[in-house]
Amino acid sequence: MNLEQETKFLMKKYNISANKNLGQNFLINEEVIQNIVKASDISKEDIVIEIGPGLGSLTAALIEKAKKVIAIEIDNKMISILKDRFSLYDNFILLNEDVLKINFDNLIKEKNIEKDKIKIVANLPYYITTPIIMKLLEDKVSVTSITVMVQKEVADRLTAIPGEKLAGAITYCVYYYCETQKVMLVPKDSFIPSPQVDSEVIKLNIRKNPPINLKNEKRLFQIIKASFMQRRKTLLNGLSNAGIAQKEEIKNVLDLLRIARKHKRRSFNNRTICRNCK
Repeated sequence: MNLEQETKFLMKKYNISANKNLGQNFLINEEVIQNIVKASDISKEDIVIEIGPGLGSLTAALIEKAKKVIAIEIDNKMISILKDRFSLYDNFILLNEDVLKINFDNLIKEKNIEKDKIKIVANLPYYITTPIIMKLLEDKVSVTSITVMVQKEVADRLTAIPGEKLAGAITYCVYYYCETQKVMLVPKDSFIPSPQVDSEVIKLNIRKNPPINLKNEKRLFQIIKASFMQRRKTLLNGLSNAGIAQKEEIKNVLDLLRIARKHKRRSFNNRTICRNCK
């Protein structure tokens, strides 16, 4: 029985379908799973936190490689299936929680996990990709890497180089915390049901030290947000309207940095802005 057949069997056995409200698309491409596991570079010393395991197709591969897998799933229907499939594994822990509400510091303490041995691996729902990634980064969760599958358009934005045309506010937020890389493109027919767009696996390697030393990270992200949010405003007006500083002060700084005051930035959807940028 291949992965597609197994997925259809489980869906029929448990009388379930993908929950659109939770952004569920079940992965049926075995090669993709193998590449995700390979890219995440998991060893028997590592603790893997998997977000949104769904039916457990990726989970099964992670359990074989990792010292321990902590799966976080919000859907009660999936919880029943995951318990049936993996309850006999002593290196599997299942949490029926909303990942956006979890205190990861408390979780790490409760499970007595070594902080330098934690890796995040997930097939993330499209609608909640950015909030999850930014929660992990801004909460400074003690992980070494985040290997996730996301919508291709989002992957392009997350892995763009600051200054490139594709770079948005989220690009700068992620760049501050991580070194990024693309792993593989995942066609839409790799899922049941098939989404309308292709996906991509990316890896975010957490920096030990940010590229610049700051006393006030929040201030940096406020400036980033103000620079990108108002498409029709000049950089000078965007920064001053956001209350970053008095207009004359901003003028002086822009002149000092030789940045054109009338420079306009592209605007992106609010959902691509990190929490510090709000």
